[in-house]
Amino acid sequence: MFNKAWIYLALILIPIALLFDARALLVISAFLLTTVPVAWWWNRRSLDGVEYQRTLSERRAFPGEVLELTLSIANQKLLPLGWLAIEDQWSMALPLQDGVLFPSPSGLMGQFNTALSIRWFERVHRHYRIQCTRRGFYPFGPARLASGDILGLFRQQRSQARLDWLIVYPQVLPLEALGFPPKEPFGETKAALRIFEDPSRAVGVRDYHPQDSFRHVHWKATARRQDLQVKVYEPTTSHNLVVFLNVTTFTKHWYGVNPMLLERAIAVAASIASHGVEERHIVGLVANGSIPHSDQPIKVLPSRRPDQLARVLEALAAVTSFATASIETLLLTESARLPWGATLVVVTGIVTDELLATLIRLHQVGRRVVLVSLEEQAPDSPSIPPGILTYHLPAGELPFDETLMGDPEQWEHDLAPEYAPPIRFAGAADEG
Repeated sequence: MFNKAWIYLALILIPIALLFDARALLVISAFLLTTVPVAWWWNRRSLDGVEYQRTLSERRAFPGEVLELTLSIANQKLLPLGWLAIEDQWSMALPLQDGVLFPSPSGLMGQFNTALSIRWFERVHRHYRIQCTRRGFYPFGPARLASGDILGLFRQQRSQARLDWLIVYPQVLPLEALGFPPKEPFGETKAALRIFEDPSRAVGVRDYHPQDSFRHVHWKATARRQDLQVKVYEPTTSHNLVVFLNVTTFTKHWYGVNPMLLERAIAVAASIASHGVEERHIVGLVANGSIPHSDQPIKVLPSRRPDQLARVLEALAAVTSFATASIETLLLTESARLPWGATLVVVTGIVTDELLATLIRLHQVGRRVVLVSLEEQAPDSPSIPPGILTYHLPAGELPFDETLMGDPEQWEHDLAPEYAPPIRFAGAADEG
C-alpha cells in the first residue's frame, strides 16, 4: 500500500500548514513522517525468527491409511506479527480432509493457503489429516511466507525450499488372495541334501564319487593328480528369490501405457516380495522401469537386511512406466550376476514370444524360473516347458482396491513428480 508519493506529500504539506496555520495538515504530515518509518522498520524485521515446520505422523504408509500432518509456526522474537500468510505446495494426489487445496497450473501440485496472527515468542500448531491414495513419492513444499507491518503498508516474502517427503507403498496382498497355493508357491525349495550348492562358486576340489556328475569334473586337477577330481562348490542354506517386474503394458512402447495394469503388476510384485521376506528368503528386485528423472533400471540386490522389504517397497513406490530396456534383455543381463540357486520370478502384464524364448533359454541352462502373467488370456501352454512354473492371474480378477487410485486421468502425471524422490535402494548383495 505504501507509495513514495506519501512522503513527498507530507513534506509539501508542512510549509503549507505553517503558512496557513492549518493544524490538521500539520498533524497528517507528522503522522506520515513518524508512522511510515516505524512501519518500514517493522516490515524489515517481521520475518526474522519466524519458523515454519511440517511434521507427518508417519513418513511411510500404505494406501488407504490416514496420516496426521502438523504445521508448526513459531515467532522467536519480541516483535509480534499482526498477520502472517503461508502458501505451501502439496501433492494433489493426497486428499486433504480438513482443508482445501487449490490446483496449480501444472495440475500436479496443489497450493495450500493459511493465515494467522502470532504474538511474541509464541508457537502455533495446526493439525490436518491426509488420506494416502495410490503408491508414490509425494513432496511437501516448497513454501512461501509473507508478512509485514501491522498497518499493512509494507509486505515482504521469504521462500523456504525445504521439502518433506511421504512414501506411499504399493498395495500388498496375501498370496492366497491372489490365487497362489499356500505351500511353496514358487516350487520345491527343499533339496535332497541338507544344503544345496552354487555351481558358480567353486571353492576347491575333491576325489570323484560314483554319484557325482561328470559336469562337475575338474579336468585340469584330474590331469595333474592322475585321478578323477570334482569341484567343491560353496554351500548355502538360503533360498534366493528375485522378482523381475516388467513395466511394459503393450507389445509396442508407442502404444502408450495401461496404468491400471501397471499398478496391478506392481502390487503383485510387492506381494511376492513381502511373502519372501516373511519366509526368511533372500529377496531382491529388478525392474525395467525407472525412478523419475532417471534412465537407469531399478535394482535392489538380494539381501536379508532388516530393512530389505522397505527398500523393495520404496523402489516399487517410485517406479514409473518408462521402460529403460526390454524385460528379455534385463533377464539375460542380470541373471548372470545372481546366485545360481536363485528363483527368478517374472511378473508381467503381457507375455510375448520373445519373453517365452528367454525363459526357455534360462530354464535350459538350469535356472529356476517362475512366470506370473496378468494377461486376460492364459499363456500358450504347449510352448512353455513343464519345468517352468506358470501362474495366470487375470488383472481384472485380482482383489485390487481401485477406489484408492483416484482420478484415472492423473495417474500418469502423479507417477512423474516435478521433484525427483530421494531414494537409494541399490547396494551390495548381502546374505547375512
